[in-house]
Amino acid sequence: MTTVSSSSDAATGTAAAPLLEAKDLTRHFRVGRGFSRQLLHAVDEVSFSIGQQEIVALAGESGSGKSTIARLLAGVYKPTSGEIFYQGRAMSTYRSRKDQLSYRGDVPMVFQDPFSSLNPAFRVSHGVLRSLKLHRPELSREQRYAEAERVVEAVGLSPASDIMNRFPYELSGGQRQRIGFAQALAHKPKLILADEPVSMLDVSIRIGLLNLMAELRESQGVSFLYITHDIASARYVADRLMIMYAGHVVETGPTESVLQNPKHPYTDLLLGAVPDPRAPLSTGIEGDTGEPPKVIDPTPGCRFRWRCPLAIEKCHNVTPTLRILGPNHQAACHVAEPDIGS
Repeated sequence: MTTVSSSSDAATGTAAAPLLEAKDLTRHFRVGRGFSRQLLHAVDEVSFSIGQQEIVALAGESGSGKSTIARLLAGVYKPTSGEIFYQGRAMSTYRSRKDQLSYRGDVPMVFQDPFSSLNPAFRVSHGVLRSLKLHRPELSREQRYAEAERVVEAVGLSPASDIMNRFPYELSGGQRQRIGFAQALAHKPKLILADEPVSMLDVSIRIGLLNLMAELRESQGVSFLYITHDIASARYVADRLMIMYAGHVVETGPTESVLQNPKHPYTDLLLGAVPDPRAPLSTGIEGDTGEPPKVIDPTPGCRFRWRCPLAIEKCHNVTPTLRILGPNHQAACHVAEPDIGS
């Protein structure tokens, strides 16, 4: 399986170690009972890396495995096989509570629903202060409160003392999601896993959250894995884009390269559904029908073949792997043509 490297490193020609790297990451779930038990292949042999101060978008439709990737990186799920390396250390070696807290402080998660992720019985300050007490125990009570005010101000909410004294129901959806980012920021994280953080918000306030991610990258030095089904928002904020379909990463590269010159038919299909006037002039592939496969005990072959009008016989028998088709641009497609000189 080809590893997706950090575009920033490739562009500068440096050999800097990635902040986080996944190698052949796989997660299967057992479904059914007794003799009817089967395996749901949520994620299959996915490899990628995320560099320092990099925003990587992971895009695809519902059921593609995006959120499973996030939960694997967050430690919610254990991989069926494969390994996650954080700053060069295998995540499977994080066995003590101290090591696990350290990792989860460095790699927190911001969830999709900004209301259910906050406890409605407590004031906003509770979650931020609890995060500080758990992950930064060296701080005194006064220092924790001062740091809580700092991170709330850092996500654009002021006056912090007033915001922290409110209950979640007293905040708007955008404000609640900013508090989610503040809770993550309280850990002094190096990588934030943002799982569809703007999908439940009004379009008018999504841009503010996307700008916040870019600002936190610049001011706090934080990297992001931004999980989304919205190609337009990925284009707006991400340095690099990974397209996922039915448990596989099918295309990856610098965001503009992937969107201006898509190599995989599925990427072209997604672009055809983008309501963005700045998007490439693409109508998407023709002939697409049906829904993504359930990936229960899948057979070899391209998992997009049933929806792809370009499929050839090889697509039905051989599972394609990522191959280089342009500068830092890879796709898993048997019929995709490389750029001239690649």
